[in-house]
Amino acid sequence: MFKVLFLLFIAMPIVEIMVLMKVGSIFGALPTIALVILTAWAGAAMVRQQGLATFQSVQGKLSQGEIPSDEIIAALLLLVAGVMLLTPGFITDGFGLLLLWPVSRAKIVRMVQKHFVVAQSRRGQVFEGQFTSHSFHQEGSFEEPKVEHTNKTIDGEFERKD
Repeated sequence: MFKVLFLLFIAMPIVEIMVLMKVGSIFGALPTIALVILTAWAGAAMVRQQGLATFQSVQGKLSQGEIPSDEIIAALLLLVAGVMLLTPGFITDGFGLLLLWPVSRAKIVRMVQKHFVVAQSRRGQVFEGQFTSHSFHQEGSFEEPKVEHTNKTIDGEFERKD
């Protein structure tokens, strides 16, 4: 974990600065700054458009009674893409565009879902079939909890008053 954080917060900005300096020496300072601003603006517009499409897809699945797990992960990836595109630098822009491209984003969504399934199965949190309720008590408690399962019907009268 330390290596990943080191790469994100120390090595990545240094590499971004080196690339910006190299591009600036080739094209000049003002065109390089303009290109960074242009990629941030275009990226933000693309993230907004695809984010709205993902939001509509989430609403469609929810209205059909389905769980929109793919869309939720895609929305999180779009958020990361937006942050990467707004961060000055060409390497982060490349990763942001990779997350914006629907084909690569769909592959990453599948990888993330597979990771979550594996992580949950390792923890024993995979649910199948019906849910049952269990009552747990602390060891050394005074009394064993009693669980009653009765099907009692409450009978009564109903009168509507408007």
